[in-house]
This record gives sequence, C-alpha cells and structure tokens, in this order.
Amino acid sequence: MSVATEGLVRTWSPGRPLDLGATLGPLRRGSGDPTFRYDSTARSGGGLWCTTRTPDGTATLRLAVRAADGVVVGTAWGDGAAWVLDGLPALLGGHDDVDGFDGAGLVARYPALRDTFRTHGGWRVPRTRRVLEALAPAVLEQKVTGREAWSAWRSLVRWYGDRAPGPAEVLPPDLYVAPAARTVVRVPSWDWHRAGVDLSRSRTLVTAAGRAGRLEALADRPPADAATALRTLPGIGVWTAAEVGQRALGDADAVSVGDFHLAKRVGHALVGAPVDDDAMLELLEPYRGHRYRVQRLVELSGHAPARRGPRFAGRDFRAM
Repeated sequence: MSVATEGLVRTWSPGRPLDLGATLGPLRRGSGDPTFRYDSTARSGGGLWCTTRTPDGTATLRLAVRAADGVVVGTAWGDGAAWVLDGLPALLGGHDDVDGFDGAGLVARYPALRDTFRTHGGWRVPRTRRVLEALAPAVLEQKVTGREAWSAWRSLVRWYGDRAPGPAEVLPPDLYVAPAARTVVRVPSWDWHRAGVDLSRSRTLVTAAGRAGRLEALADRPPADAATALRTLPGIGVWTAAEVGQRALGDADAVSVGDFHLAKRVGHALVGAPVDDDAMLELLEPYRGHRYRVQRLVELSGHAPARRGPRFAGRDFRAM
C-alpha cells in the first residue's frame, strides 16, 4: 500500500483475467443504489465505486483494472480505508477456487454453463466480510418485488446513512455509506412505513442490528456454520442466509432456494423447461460445493423463460 494525496492506494495482481463488474455486480441493489456506482469514465477498465462500514470506520473504495497488465488499482478514503484495502483480494474472489468445478468436467455438462463460463471466466465469488451490509438489503427483498426493495434501500440509506468519505471533487455525486447498526435500531416506525417496509421486515432488521457484533463475527467462521447461525435469527430463512453467504462470506455453494424466479431460470437454462425448487436442487446436486456458481452463471447467461402476463405491481405499504 502507499499513501497518495487523493487517498490510500493498493495494487493487486489476480494472476488471471478479472471480470470486475460481474464479480461485484451482486453488491449493487438496483441501478440507483447510493452505495455503489459504476465509473462511466473508466468503463473500459472496469471502474467502479462502492462504500462500506468497516470495524475502523466508513470507507469509500474505487476500483479499476489496468488494461495493460490486468492489475487492480484500489483507492480508498476514510477511517476504514486500510481495512478495506487489506481485504481487496478476498473482495475480488482471490479465495475462490474453481478447480473442482472446471477441472472435474462439470462445466461441459450443459451448453449454457459451458458458454457462460467461457465468456465470464473472470467472474469469482466475492467476500466483503461485512455481514449486516449484506443482510439488510436481503431482508428488504423478502417477499416483495426488487423494485419495492431497492426503493426502500435507497430511501433508508439516504435518510440514515453517512456521506461517503473522500474529496467532493473526486467522488461521484450522492454516494453514501449504509446506516450503522446503532442507527438502524433507532429508525422510527413511521420512517419504515414511509420507506414501504412492513412490520415483519423492519422487526427482523432491528433485531439483526441489535446483534451486529455477533453477526459480523460470523465472517470468520466457515460459511456453512455461519449460515446455520444466521438462520437462528427470527425472520432469517434459507434464502436470506444464502444471499448473505454469496456476498459477505464468499460461499460458492449458497444457492438461493425459495427465490421466485431462480428455479425457473435454472431449469430453462439447463434442461429447457422451468422447474420447481426441489427439481432445481436435484439438477444442482452434482455441483455441490459450487451450486451458487451455477446459479450465478445462469444469471449471467441471460437465460430465462418468456414472461407472460402483466408484471406484479407490488403493494404500497404506505397506503395501509
């Protein structure tokens, strides 16, 4: 690492092609997420901005991949800058081993996997090490449309989060850090309501925020053990724990069972027809240890059944 006037800088060579957008894309909760921005001035180099709340304080991180040599350049600001740069390899999937997936011939079983693995070979499972930051938006996404959940996330981050640290002349406009746990527990009921979050989800978030210390310690445990511990919290089931595992824990096996669209998409991509959760798990069983890897490759492939009928408009909890 080196200290520059514009922030703390670290370079990291992954030793392989790195698809920065595909790797960190799941951290973005909708195109208007205040904690995540793609850098339009550095698209060719895969530039992006994201924020986090570390044990040392808030941090803003800008990442870009040098086209000449594939080296990642990370620049960070804020009290948590050193912490977030120290975890740069984990964040970008440096821990993620695809040998058991590719080397065992599992990729070639289905054309959709084979082709997507070839075009997105630089994708890896990220590991942010920040459990509550992955959990909060996942809880907001429970049993509602993505549009509803992302709107609630934007509102809560802007109302109760902190401005991203760093020089105003460098940072993208309206970049925020997600609210601290101590802030989440104090959000009044009327603001949950105003954000469109029902009592069940707000209660789950407040309970989780009250146990933030124990939750963050799960990042140091094996992913399967951490998922089991997460599911002991009221309101946290298999789907939510998997969503956290995929982002905070680097779990390549955390499949999102219970997702409204996923089983249909996996079935369509692998066998040409939508399936239910049980059939999806049967299809994924040979990939155990890499089941989320299959899920993400299906998502990246673009395979999906044709939509029929009008989109679900969602419910406006503010009108209740």
